[in-house]
Amino acid sequence: MSVIKYQQTFNAIDSFLHGLRPLWQLVAFECDHLPWQHAFPHLAQTVWQLDDAEIDILDSDQQHLVDALLPSLIADIQQGQFPNKDQLINQLSLLVITLPTSATNNDDAQDVPYIERLANEHKNSDLAHFSAHIKGRKWQQISAFAEQVDPQHHPQLPLLPILEWCAGKGHLGRLVAKQQKVEVTSIEWQASLCAQGQVFAKQWQLAQTFICADAFAPIDSSKPLLLIDQHAIALHACGDLHVRLLKLAVSAGTRVLSISPCCYHLIEDTHYQPLSALGKVSAVKLSKHDLQLPLQQSVIAGTKKQTLRNQEISWRLGFDSLQRKIRDIDSYLSVPTIKKSQLSGNFSDFCQWAANQKHLVISSEINLSHYLHRGIERQRLTKRIDLVAHLFRRALEHWLLLDRVCFLQEQGYQVTLTEFCANSVTPRNALIQAIKTN
Repeated sequence: MSVIKYQQTFNAIDSFLHGLRPLWQLVAFECDHLPWQHAFPHLAQTVWQLDDAEIDILDSDQQHLVDALLPSLIADIQQGQFPNKDQLINQLSLLVITLPTSATNNDDAQDVPYIERLANEHKNSDLAHFSAHIKGRKWQQISAFAEQVDPQHHPQLPLLPILEWCAGKGHLGRLVAKQQKVEVTSIEWQASLCAQGQVFAKQWQLAQTFICADAFAPIDSSKPLLLIDQHAIALHACGDLHVRLLKLAVSAGTRVLSISPCCYHLIEDTHYQPLSALGKVSAVKLSKHDLQLPLQQSVIAGTKKQTLRNQEISWRLGFDSLQRKIRDIDSYLSVPTIKKSQLSGNFSDFCQWAANQKHLVISSEINLSHYLHRGIERQRLTKRIDLVAHLFRRALEHWLLLDRVCFLQEQGYQVTLTEFCANSVTPRNALIQAIKTN
């Protein structure tokens, strides 16, 4: 996709998110009613007609969720006081926007998983031993990502020394070193992980070296982490960590970058700081809470696990209503994480524990059963508020990804944004690949 196309897509998503922000830019736990019910009456009626089990099923599949709620949303936009109604309705397709799948130079090989192809290329290889200590899904992610940074499969990529960012034990770098026969420098701040990774590298006689360093520490100009003739890679570097890599690489003029962002909310600032020129002038301003939206997708759990989850949420919301009464302050009060064993008690025990955590006193005159009922009601409400907000999780993640893409384009990189693996392997399957053009 060209520079102009990425910018156009960013602008379309930007205006769409801004136009419908009352539906997604909110904190469900703070609400005691559907905050948008008057502006979107058809949508409100539809979500209240859903039973709780149906909500969990819809929430696990973006296409089904959009199919279920889209007719009501369109009706509300058509009948409401919205500027540019036709444009807004046309932009609803952004709710299920998808990325193209990363291509290789061998289309016939696409139906064969990369790790199987790799094994076939090395009939007598010890690949099973190589990956034995890595959990299955994680190994699938690593192997799929490794294929996308391999010049053997992507001739447009130059063969360069690799810098593995936020490496952990260096599993990704180790596979890249083995497959590409290149030098790999793996940067990780935890010394114990570096030591373990170096042992593995020595065991397999690979040209992989670990640097134990804090990614956020000031850079020593005599010992730069990023170089020009380098290919920097990062699989699921969280929040500020992958942003730091982008900025350092751009500053150094690093020739190739391949990153898969993750956990956008793990940032130091209270609000998101856009990278691109388009992002910086956007009217969309994102809090840390907003940045968690792309990560929110229900996984249909077993009956027992789902029951406990619903119980915990209703108890927390019941206590929230209680603490507002006790403090005479109508605002949410965060309560620490509880052990699952605490859910085997009763609501009264939970309230007493939570009150002790927050140094509150529960009067014996308070009717706790009333607040338990209130918690159950509020849980049903928050499920519906969150369900509607989740319509926008994919669009918001694309906004964040395109902010990074446009930033790199502004710095003289040719950039592609694709998926490096199936959503079933990991929902965080976006790959930003950038090659310096000047």
